[in-house]
Formats: sequence, structure tokens, C-alpha cells
Amino acid sequence: MDLLFLSKRIFLGTEEGFTHGGIIVDTEGIIRKVLKSAQEVNSYLYNTESEAVYDFENMVLMPGLIDSNVHINEPGRKDWEGFLLATKAAAAGGFTTIIDRPTNASPPTTSVANLKAKTSTARGKLYVDVGFWGGLIPDNTEEIEALTNAGVMGMQCTLCPSAQPVTTEFPAMDRVQLEKAISKIPEDVLIAFHAELPLTQPIKPNEAEPKMYESYSRSRPISMETDAVQLICELALTNKKKHFHILNISAAETLPIIEQCKRNGGKITSETCPHYLTLAAEDIEDCHTEYKAQPPIRNKQNQKKLWQGLESGCIDLITSDHSPATPGAKCLTYGKARGNFLNAWPGISSLQLGLSIIWTSCEQHGLGLNHIYNLMCKNPAKLCGLEKFKSKIEVGYDADFCIWDPDEDFEVTPDMLYSANKATPYTNKRLRGVVHATIVRGLHVFQKYEGFGQPLGKVLFRKSGKKIVKFVRM
Repeated sequence: MDLLFLSKRIFLGTEEGFTHGGIIVDTEGIIRKVLKSAQEVNSYLYNTESEAVYDFENMVLMPGLIDSNVHINEPGRKDWEGFLLATKAAAAGGFTTIIDRPTNASPPTTSVANLKAKTSTARGKLYVDVGFWGGLIPDNTEEIEALTNAGVMGMQCTLCPSAQPVTTEFPAMDRVQLEKAISKIPEDVLIAFHAELPLTQPIKPNEAEPKMYESYSRSRPISMETDAVQLICELALTNKKKHFHILNISAAETLPIIEQCKRNGGKITSETCPHYLTLAAEDIEDCHTEYKAQPPIRNKQNQKKLWQGLESGCIDLITSDHSPATPGAKCLTYGKARGNFLNAWPGISSLQLGLSIIWTSCEQHGLGLNHIYNLMCKNPAKLCGLEKFKSKIEVGYDADFCIWDPDEDFEVTPDMLYSANKATPYTNKRLRGVVHATIVRGLHVFQKYEGFGQPLGKVLFRKSGKKIVKFVRM
């Protein structure tokens, strides 16, 4: 028998606003019918017996959120973040699908063998659905076809060396290597970039004051981002049939370059992250290495321009770039190493909090629920090719729902977080918007007061060919 989900505030992602109605879900977890009025619901209840009826009353029921930029470091660095806890954090935050970055696991996802190691490790541990980026490094161009045929969402590279130990396993690409790789990437395969280029003349960090944020941030100026984005846009204009995507933009100075590329016919999209939209360099105190990210968090004036980029449509997505690490790697343990920005791992932990972080700031920047839906659900689905069966409350789509109260607030505490490591720059901050339940294909994977169901999330594979792109539910 079918399941029935009810709410007075169903958000269908249209301009019509909320619908007081219900959603009928079949035994396979697929939406069978959408009831768009209380009258339709009453008629259905009178004439039909359902296996279960879930009434969320005045909660917002919207399509499940999608985060296409998450570092799950298993296998190899499970103590940083593994599949079980990462997907619990995602579910608790209203995310029903996440896409794993290829970089931080050991081995990284740079070959089919490594992809198989990832997927075999993941199965049985997933509370939400998970797809995978393929990694692009200087010596794996022969793996591109095999990885894309094996089902990765796209190919992702970095233009600037990462922190150790990751940079040895996932080295950066230069322009010559990129042009060679791009020629081998099919037109239907997305190419994504961590967009920072090394400086011609490196700026040394202030080693005399290693516990000051500015000591680190000065070594990664905005020009590293603008130079990288300029390069990516040149490649996009040279290869107009291929889709280029820029990950985790922090510098607003990149936006005019992207806009110009779009006007000139480049197929390019971009994203930013909650920490770049809500945290400011001026507010980062000494020793608080939980704020360290690459690219760095910029100043408040820059932050304002990023919000304008979201409103104008220049920035297409908001993703977490969730990248936690152990207290030792983040220099958060006690002793002389504590608070050393120069040595700390650069990564922000925020996957579980993303919806609340952005919603808390939306109103003051003139954005509403439709922007949340577009930036954190619809556009990420389209980016990854999931839009035919995820991101909508429509007949035939997966019954993936986020149920939340936009008016309820809470204070962030470490004990409420499900990630393997609890350090986050949002500790003690008050946020608005509380997730009460997360549904994946009709199944309750998270309920605020009951906890988690079974880990019944699935691995998503992208099936790619010259003329057709489709997905299979595994």
C-alpha cells in the first residue's frame, strides 16, 4: 500500500508558494500523486486506505537538499570523516543526496579501482544517497574514460597544491596538463575546479605570529582566485561544448570574470559556501583554526558582494565544501601546536548546519525559500544530472523530503553534531531553521526526537554515453 505525507506548507519549488496538501508515495519510494488541496486530501483519505499517514502539520515540506561538494575521507582517513557519520550529518541537516569529492580519501578517487574501493566501503553505511566525483591529476588522463563510464558525476581537479598529506596523493594540474585532459573528456561530462593558481612570487606567511589568522590569509591573496578563474574561463571559451564548474568561490572579484564568460558563450557555473557568506576575516580570533579554509574566508565587504552574486544568478549553487579533520590535524589539541594557522588542516565542518546557516542570513539579503530551493536543491541536481528523478515533488520523482521549521531557532553545540569531529566555526552561534525529519525515497532516515532509521541510502552512478546520459538507482 501507498504512504501519504501531509503538510499545510508543502513547497513544490514553484512561484505559487506553499500548498496545503499531500504526497502519495508508492512502495518503491517514488511519488505517485501530488494532492494540491485540503479537499483532495480529504477525498483521498475517505476513499483510500494507506499503509501509513505522516502529518507534518505546519512544518515546511520541501524537496530534499543536495550538496555536491562533500569530503568523505573513507577509506584511509575514516577518523577525519567516514560514510556513516557524514551521511548522518547530512540527514540531520535535511540533505537527501550528497556528492563525495575525490581528494581526501587514501587512495583518492583517481582510478576505477579506487572508485570501487570507495563504493564497496560505502555500502551499508549510507543514510542518504551518495554519488562520487572522479579525480583528475597529472598522471591519470588514461583513466578518464574508464572513470566516466564507471559512473562518476564528473571530473574534478585542483590548480594549486593542497595541504599535506593530500597534495602528494592528489597533485595539482597546470595549463598544459589541463588542455590535454580536457581533450579526452567527453562533452557530456562536467569538469570542476578548485580555483586557485600558485603565485608567481609566493607571499610568505607571517611565521612570527602563526596563531593569527592574517598570518595565513596573507599568503593566499585574492589574485590566486582571479587568475585561476580567468584561466578556467579561457578554457571554457575555447571549449564551448563542454561544461566547466568552479568550486567554493570566496573572492567576489571573480564574479565579473564569470559573468563575462557567460555572456561570451562559455558553459560555466560556479558555487560558494556558507562560510564565505556568513563568516568574516575581521571576526576570526587568534588560535581559532576551525575557521581555516582554502580559499581563505575574506572580509565583510567581499561577503556582501557574494550575496549579490547569488541574487543576480552569477553564482549558481551553495555547497558546504564539508572537510573536517581530527583535532591534531586542525591544531586544536593542547600544547605548543594549538592554534597554529600555518600548520592546521584547511577545512570547514558545516554539512549538518548548511540550511540553517543560509536561512538565518537570507532575509537580511533579500533572499527567500525559493532561493534556498534553487541554490541548494534544484541547481545542484541539474549540475550533477540528477534533475530527472531528484529535486522535485512531482510524479515519478524520488520521494526525498526535507521537513523543517523555518521559525524555530537553536544554539550550535558540539554534542548535537554527528560528524566524526565536532570542531566548527559555528559553535555557540544562534541559527534559525530546525530540521525535524528527513525522508529518502519515502523512508524516514532522520527524525529530530526519534533519531535515525536504518542506513538505506544508495550509491548513485551516472551512466554516460555519446548521445544519452541517464542514472540508475542501485
